[in-house]
Amino acid sequence: MALSRDEVEKVSLLARLALSEAELVTMTSQLGQILDYIDLLGEVDTEAVEPMAHALDLADVLREDEVRPSLPRDEALANAPKRDDECYRVPAVLGEG
Repeated sequence: MALSRDEVEKVSLLARLALSEAELVTMTSQLGQILDYIDLLGEVDTEAVEPMAHALDLADVLREDEVRPSLPRDEALANAPKRDDECYRVPAVLGEG
C-alpha cells in the first residue's frame, strides 16, 4: 500500500511530531514498507488456526497466599510526615476532612 507524503505529514501532526524534510521522506518509505508487509500477512490462510489470546503458553507466576505476621503499626507509620494513632494523614481531596 503506497503512502503519500501528505498522509505521513498528517499522522506526524496528530502525533505531535515535528519531522524534518529528510525524516518525512524516510518515514514515508518506511511506513509504506510496513503497510506492504501487513498486506502480505493478510494473504496468509489462517482458516485452520485457532484464535488465541497470547502467542505463548503462560503459567500463573503469582505465589501462593500465606498468612504471615505484618509490620507493627507504629513501625509502619514511623516515617510518615503526618499521622494519627491509626493511619497516615493526607490532605483532603474531595472537601474538608
